[in-house]
This record gives sequence, structure tokens and C-alpha cells, in this order.
Amino acid sequence: MAFRDHLGAAQIESAPVSIIHGMWEHSRASKHALTVFDNLIETPGQRAAVNILTRDRLCQAIGISPEAYIDTLGWAMQNPSEPIIVDASEAECFENIQEPVDITALPIPHHWPQDRGRYSSASVIIAEDNGIRNMSFHRQFVRDSNHLVVRLVPRHLRTMTMNARASGGEVNIVVVNAPDPVVLLAAAMSFDDNIDELTIAAALHEKLYGKPLRLTRMPNGVLAPADAEYVLWGRITGENDDEGPYVDITGTVDDVRQEPVIEIDGVAHRNHPIFHALIPGEAEHKTLMGLPRAPTIKAAINEVCECLDVHMTEGGCGWLAAVVKIRRVNEDDPKKAIMAALAGHRSMKMVTIVDEDIDISDPVRVEWAKVTRWQPDTDTIILSHQKGSSLDPSRDSDGLTSKVGFDATLPWGVDHEGFKSVQ
Repeated sequence: MAFRDHLGAAQIESAPVSIIHGMWEHSRASKHALTVFDNLIETPGQRAAVNILTRDRLCQAIGISPEAYIDTLGWAMQNPSEPIIVDASEAECFENIQEPVDITALPIPHHWPQDRGRYSSASVIIAEDNGIRNMSFHRQFVRDSNHLVVRLVPRHLRTMTMNARASGGEVNIVVVNAPDPVVLLAAAMSFDDNIDELTIAAALHEKLYGKPLRLTRMPNGVLAPADAEYVLWGRITGENDDEGPYVDITGTVDDVRQEPVIEIDGVAHRNHPIFHALIPGEAEHKTLMGLPRAPTIKAAINEVCECLDVHMTEGGCGWLAAVVKIRRVNEDDPKKAIMAALAGHRSMKMVTIVDEDIDISDPVRVEWAKVTRWQPDTDTIILSHQKGSSLDPSRDSDGLTSKVGFDATLPWGVDHEGFKSVQ
């Protein structure tokens, strides 16, 4: 299923709206309703969608319950599949070729007034270099008609870029906006090894839709989803430029840095295309970043004890904090779960472990478990000088942080009757 096939429940906004702050203002006024903007002032004939991939909307769109998404993603990680490759003549993304290249003519928004300018926040980058393929999210600032400046955190794509630069080379890439949501979920996953995220997306596509994921080859040789709304192809060059400020997932303004420049060589898009205009720091951003971390955290904890569920919290920005439900059979299970959870998602700085009777999606019940079952001096693990997230504004000047784990499970070796809630 294509991105546009998941927009049946969207409100259609036909009044003129500007890509400069207009979609952001409308989203705030509508309490973040799923909306398709059909009359963008600066880009006639093109549309944009916001707020499609909040947690409940995403699960509804791809046909799974919120309770099942972790195990579904975990299954795909264990059962990768190969996409099929179709000719450009069969690929919907090639319905229109932009001539000449001008990415400023696309509905890439300037959402927050604090941002440097127009940013593509929901686009994924697919790179192929030396037989390795990587797909991942990286925000992209529109510098001019054929250049983006991309924020590359120290993960696989940055490593590929630095390796290419060391030998005077460039990295061929495609920038994909509005592919199927399962592609976006797979792109948001993070692995220590060079796992091809498109094979995870293919497994999800087959399981949820009963059809193979279709890719097509761009003029620079890189494969991209055939039914994506927009595909841009080009190269990560040897040039750096200023990137930021940018309002990120924490709702705070991220720093200005020197980051790599992408030169765009070509642009293709579907007829009457729909740009995915994710608003940074709001629910859709937190869902896309946080949801794919839950199965990796669960898998890490299952190595040491039985993990029943993981919830990336809203207060933790869907990224920096989680609540974990375990089935405890040994005294040290909660503390082992804390360490495993922090190892399973190294950007996380806070995790709370609870028992089977706690609704981990309800912050009131989680806090209740802490105040009735947790003792600060014996049930807390604090780790200093840890590698954390660059998105945490409280991190040290050297980028390190401290982390904390709370054991809010029932005390071990005592009668639990007095700890059970009657409400």
C-alpha cells in the first residue's frame, strides 16, 4: 500500500495555506488533527499531510493493534525478506520528472519559527556504498535549488560518508519522502550491524499487506520504493555547511553544526503528489523515533528475564525514557532488566521497571507503582559518564550524560497482599 492509501481518515484543508509556518499553525489550532493540505500557496498542484503516524493512527493504518506492534516489529527483525525490483516504467514515483531541478519548488515546510529555514524531517535517505545499503532518517535543510545540508549523527550513514571522503569519493543516495509507513518504521530502526533496513520493510510489507515491497532503480543506481510520493537522487559531497538551529524531538532548539552537503541531481514525484510534512517535536515525530526502539529494548531484556511490554513515554519525548513491564521470577530480575534496557537503546537516560499488574501506558499508574513499591536508596541504579543522546540539552560538554533506572516492582520475599491496589 502506498502512503496516500493510508490517508482515508484525513481532514482535507482546501483553504490556502503557506508552507512557511502555515501547516504548523493549522496543526496547533486543530489539536494536531490528521490533515491533508490541498491548496498550498507556494506549490500549486502539490499537497502535504501532517500528523498521520501518531501511535494509534499508525497501528490502525497498517492493520495491527497497539498491543501487537512490538512483537510485529520484532518478528520482522528476525525474518528479513527481499524486496522485488520493478522497471521504472512500472514505478509510480516516476510519473513526473522535474526539469530543471529545483527542490525549493517542492512543499518542504518551514514549521517552527526557530528553525533555520525549510526542513524535510520525514524523508529517509537510502545509501549504497561498497555493497552495503543503509536506510535511515536524517533531517535535511534546504540550502538552495539543488543542495540540502543533512544532519548526520554518528551512525552507519556518517561512517559511510567519512569512509568515502577519506578516499576523495562521494556517497550515492536517494532522498525518499512519503513511502509506505512500514518503510518509515524500518528506517527508524537502529542496529549495531549493517543490516539492510529495506529487508525489514519488505518483511513487514508481506506480513501486513500480503504483497512484496516494490523497489525501482534511480538514475544513480540506488534503489527506492516504487510508489513513494517523492524521490530525489544525488550525492553526499565532500562539502560541509551550517545546519541548524532546529526544533528537535525534545521541543528544544538543537545546535548549529557543520554538516555534510547533499547535491541533488534529479527529482521525481507522483501525479498530484502528497508531501509528508512531519512537525518536529510533536506526536508523529515521537512515534516514528520511539516505536521502533521498543522491540530492540524488549529483545535485550528478554536475554536476561521475561519482558512483557515496553512503552516509550510521552514525557520522555518518545526517545529518552521508557517504562518496562516484566514477569519477575528472580530477585535480581529488575536490576538486570534496567541494565539490559539501557544497553538496548543507548540514547535512553531513564527506565522504570514495573510488574504485570501495572498499565505502562498510564503515567498515573506508573507513578503509583513508584511511590508504593520503590525505595530510592535500594531500588535505584545511577550510571555516570555514559554515552547518551545528542538531543538531550542537559548533556555534558563532552557529550556524556548520566542515566537512571528505577525498580518499581513489588518487594522481594515479603507478603505482597498489602501492595495490591484495590482501586
